[in-house]
This record gives sequence, structure tokens and C-alpha cells, in this order.
Amino acid sequence: MKTSVSWLDARFSSATDDHHGAAHDPSENPGSKVLVVDDEVRMRASVGDLLQAYGHQCELAAGGDEALGLLSAGGIDLMLLDLNMPGIDGFQVMREVKERYPDTDVIVVSGETTFESATEALRCGAQDFLRKPYAPEELIRIVGSTLRKRCLERSIRDMNRCLEASEHRYRFIVNNSPDIIYMLDNSGHFVFVNDRIKTILGYETEELLGKHYSEFVHKEDIEKAKYVFDERRTGSRASHNIEFRLLCKGSSLPYRYFESRSITIELSAMGVYTEQHAEEKEEFIGTYGVVRDISERKRAEEVINFQLYHDLLTKLPNRALFRDRLNLAISQAKRSKTKLAVMFLDMDRFKVINDSLGHLAGDQLLQTIALRLNSCLRDGDTLARVGGDEFNLLVPGINGREDAAMVARKIMERLKEPVILDGYEVFVSFSIGIAIFPEDGQTIDVLVKNSDMAMYHIKTHGKNGYEFFADNMKATFHRQLSLENGIRKALEKREFELFYQPQINLLEGRICGMEALIRWNHPERGLLLPDQFIPLSEETGLIVEIGNWVLDSACRDLKAWRIQGISSDIQMAVNISAAQLMQPEFERSVLDTLTKHNVAGSQLELEITENILMQDMDQAVSKFQQLAANGVRVAVDDFGIGYSSLSYLHALPLNTLKIDRSFISGIQASKDRSSIVTAVLAMARELNLEVVVEGVERKAQVDYLRRLECIKAQGFYLGRPLPSDEIPGLVRNG
Repeated sequence: MKTSVSWLDARFSSATDDHHGAAHDPSENPGSKVLVVDDEVRMRASVGDLLQAYGHQCELAAGGDEALGLLSAGGIDLMLLDLNMPGIDGFQVMREVKERYPDTDVIVVSGETTFESATEALRCGAQDFLRKPYAPEELIRIVGSTLRKRCLERSIRDMNRCLEASEHRYRFIVNNSPDIIYMLDNSGHFVFVNDRIKTILGYETEELLGKHYSEFVHKEDIEKAKYVFDERRTGSRASHNIEFRLLCKGSSLPYRYFESRSITIELSAMGVYTEQHAEEKEEFIGTYGVVRDISERKRAEEVINFQLYHDLLTKLPNRALFRDRLNLAISQAKRSKTKLAVMFLDMDRFKVINDSLGHLAGDQLLQTIALRLNSCLRDGDTLARVGGDEFNLLVPGINGREDAAMVARKIMERLKEPVILDGYEVFVSFSIGIAIFPEDGQTIDVLVKNSDMAMYHIKTHGKNGYEFFADNMKATFHRQLSLENGIRKALEKREFELFYQPQINLLEGRICGMEALIRWNHPERGLLLPDQFIPLSEETGLIVEIGNWVLDSACRDLKAWRIQGISSDIQMAVNISAAQLMQPEFERSVLDTLTKHNVAGSQLELEITENILMQDMDQAVSKFQQLAANGVRVAVDDFGIGYSSLSYLHALPLNTLKIDRSFISGIQASKDRSSIVTAVLAMARELNLEVVVEGVERKAQVDYLRRLECIKAQGFYLGRPLPSDEIPGLVRNG
């Protein structure tokens, strides 16, 4: 051993001066830490100095125990190990290193020269075997080569780890993509597809590999799909966002059921080619594509489109879709020289049902009626809901009026059956106006307008029927339209005027009250009576504004009469409409009007018909009770011709019953009698109510009422309606 060391010392300086080549370049393994294990002090010191001279960090160990201790501290890259050492020899150290420190490389440096020793050393994990004595440059070369190999192996391991991490990330991204990502070979067979195929179409990836794409495309979309799946273009010229349908797993159903087992997708694809070399041409190897499931978006678009063109309550087409189909039907009728019918259907008394049973019941009624109407129609007919209780019906391909009349009769017959709403049987009827193309109009607007006119005509002549449009209806419609516009302008221009008819105390022979009656000083038609414009005012809703004007004007005139010396005992009777009574602040408005004109509540008597009371008895009772608390009187007008229900006589704070003129008109001579008048007078006395008999036009009627001790009456015989400025003179003259 000493000889070897001396020889090594002798060569040390020349080795440090004469090293060359990549194997001797310490920069290749900067900071490598080498452990020298040898029981010979000078040997391990000399080797340590040599290695440090070449830029390596060195640790020295005198034996196996010390070497294992230094290894446990970590950081040893390479160990130069002698085999023959006292205590733990080199073989035992290598076995420990192989088991516990596999990242540490071992080079055996030993004087043991047998083949068996070298073989055993390599079997125990040694990277190389160097026999003593050796040249210093050989040691440096082997150390450098081992460290360089170690560095390369580490780089390869790091590169493999990066590749594995990159592939893991790629697979994670691809398999967790919300889209299907696939690759086809140059014949259109799947060679790759990500896991998203399972959640979207229900297939396992293995089920698609090797299969042709056409097996999974909806039959109707094959032609469109093949241009995308066979895409060979790249870049901006490639296919983007092409829509068609793919079949889900288990779609082997009859053709008509494909739609329920398919999804709508959006596909983008591009061709894939081999890398182009200098003299070689690119070779097409397949198609890469991304499939996006747009089923939810398509369903949302369908819902939005349905909502745009359908009534959401009844699911029927709305006005827009009806007009579109009517336009198409007119074009077809012109080409085929056939006829079509446009019907305007308006439900009779729907407002009464809606107000009585509530809006929820009204909605249920509309849904039920829509189903019944549809059951009367052909597939080519179109029923549309165009308003609250208004429907339009298109009936194409008819021969004439009789065909349209047959449809109308069928509808009316189908609607005779009652509808059950909240336990109530409700009977529904329709007023139906019919316009025929081409004789009643050749455009959408004209046909719809003329059918509306015909419907309005049947509405005003008894309802529950159908009528065809006729030219003379235009004049009636235009008169009604002109009248409606005239009413609106009359309010602005103050063309309305109040006349007052006196109510007479028959027993005392004096005027005890006045009934306010509206007249319209029409600029063209002269003085119009209420029955010529009040029904239309109620239909259009203008009656509320007119009624408020009447109440205000009557109180204003009552105040003016009082200033002129007319007794405050005279009561003012004012008619109230149903629309007025339903106003939320009706009672407050009445009291404010009394306060405005300084009129006592006891001087005002509000007249209302039985029919109005029956529409909402609870609301009427509440409002009239508040008014009665302020002295306002309540009278039932036209008593006896309505419901003649006695229940409300107890519920309402009533003061007066007004007997309709029809019950007194039969009294022509002194011997005549009216049992109804007699009965009402007797009932009123029992209920402590006053009675006013209307329509007194003969002396015999006055005598008859006096014999019955009826106190109050009014009529042309007793006094005609007069303008406000004539009333003071009438009262003063008795």
C-alpha cells in the first residue's frame, strides 16, 4: 500500500499540470461531493487533495463505520471505496449504500486484483473498478466519467419527470375539458377520443376507437357532417362551429325517434399532416376536432323563440305568429285560387266570471277553452290568443261561407258543455265575427279588422252567435268609433250638460228632490240622451271620468241653488256606475267632492242598480257603510227588474227603493191596479225604506199612488228634466 501511495505522490504534480479533455473539466460537475474511504491515511489524503484540485468537494473516512455515518448526513454524490478495511469492509458498505443510499455512486479503488472481487463489487452496485496502483489521470478520468454519467442520468430522470408531468397535465386538461376532443385517421376512424365522450354521448372511449364517425351521426345530418369530419384544411380555412346532431348510446330506435335520442353539437375541425422535410411532401394523416354540446343552448333558444311567438298561458300562437301564418296562407290562397276564413272570437261575460271567481279561475277557464277550441280544428288551422279573452282563428282551404259557418257552429256546439271551476259550473259562449278572403279583404289588416267588425256587430245583437262581415257594418263601426272619439273630446270641450228632473212629494204637493240626468250637446247631432252614449262610455272605460264629472257638477249646482235661496231640504240623486264603485278611492272621492262644494252628506243620494250590487256585494257594502256614516243616502234604482234579491236590503245601508217605470205604465185609468207596486210599498214600509216611483206620466197614476199613500214619484206628468238655471224658478213657483 505504501508503494502505491509513493507512486501516486510522485505522479501528483505532473497529473495536475498535464490533464486535458472533457473528462478532466471540473466545470462539467460543479460542486460534486466525493467521499474517499480508505484505511491508509496518506492514500486518502492524497486522493482528497487531487480531487479538490479538480474542483470537487471531498469528505474523508478511515473505515466503513465512519463512511456510513457521513452517508447518513446526505449530500454524497460519489464514493471512492477501498475493499479491504478493518471492521466493516467495502462489500458490506456497498450493500448498505445500495439499500439505503441508491443515489450515491460507488467506484471501487482496491489492490484486490482477482476477477471474483471485481465481479462481486460490480454486483454490489459499484459503477467502476480501479486497481491499485493507478495513474492520477486515470482516477480523474473515471471520476469525471462517473459524475458525468450521473449528471446525464439525473437530467434524463428530470426530463422524464417533466414529460410525465406534462402528459399528466395534458391528459387532465383533455379529459376534463367540457368538450369532446378527438382524432381521426385519414380514413375517418377514431384513433383518439377523450373521456368527455362518456358524459355527453354515453360511450366508453374504447367503444369509439377504430369505429367510423358516420356510425354516430344523425342520419339526416350525414351530408353536412362528412365535410367537417373529413376536413383537410388548416388555419383560418378550417371548419369552425358547424352545427349538426350526434346519436347518443342506445339510439337504435325507429327513425322517427332519433330526435329524442340525439344531441345538437357544434364542431370545429382541422387537418393534421406529417412534418415537412426538405425534399418530402406533407402527408395527410388525419383530422383533429373539438365537439361542443350545445343542446342546452338550443333548448334555451327554442324556449325563447316559443315565448316570442306563443301565449304563455294557453300555449297558443300569439298575434305575431298568427299574422305570419295568415300572410303565408294568403299567398298560398292566391296561387291556388282558394278561399280562407279569418274569425274573431270574443268570450261573452268573461269579465263577470273573472271578477266573481278570481283571476286564477279566469286563467284556468282560458286554458280549458283553448283546449276545447283546438279540438274543433284541423291540423292546418291556426288558433291564436290575441287579447285577454279574444282569439283569432285562421281556417285556410275552404270553398265558401258554408264551410266557415260549419266551423263556427262546431265551436259553439263544443262550448255548450259547462266548465267546472272551483266547484262551480260555468257556461261559456262566444261572439264570432267572420271575414272571407278574398271578398272581405285581401290583406292581413283588412281581414282582421273586418272580422272584428262582424264580431262587434253580433256582440251588440245578443251575443252567443256568429256573423259574416258585411259592407254596411263599416258605417256602424265608423259611427261607433266617431262616437267614442266624440266622447273623449266632449269631456275636454265641456259639451256635457246636466238636466234635473224633480221628485215630487205627492201628499204635500211639493218638490222634495232632483235627479241629475246627463245630456250631450253634440256639435253635429244636437242634444243626445244618455242611452245614446252611456253604453259605449261603459265599454271604453270613459264612464268613470264622466261619472266623476256628473257628481262634481251636481254638487256645484246644489251649492249655487242654495245661494239663490233654494231650501237645503232638497236632495240630489246621482247615478253611480259599476266602474266608479270599483275605484279604490271611490268613497274618499265622494266625500272630498261634498267638502269642496260645502254640501251636507244628507243632501246627496247615490243611485245604483241591483246588477252592479251583485258583482261585488262585499265591496259595495263596505264603501256605502263609510258613506252612510257621513250622512250620504243610498238608493236602489230600477228595483224589481234585476235580481230582486232581498238579502242585500238588510246588508246595505239603504234609504230608498226606486220602482221601475214598467210597473206603473199599466195604470191607464182610476180602476187599474198594480200588485207589484202594492207589494213593494208594503215591503218598504216594513223595512222603513222610502219609495220613489219612476215614469209617472198620467193623472190616473198619481191618483193611484196617492190612494196607496206613496209619498214620492217622478215622471213627465210631474215635471220634465230641465237645465240647471231653470230649477230655482221651478222650485219657487211650486
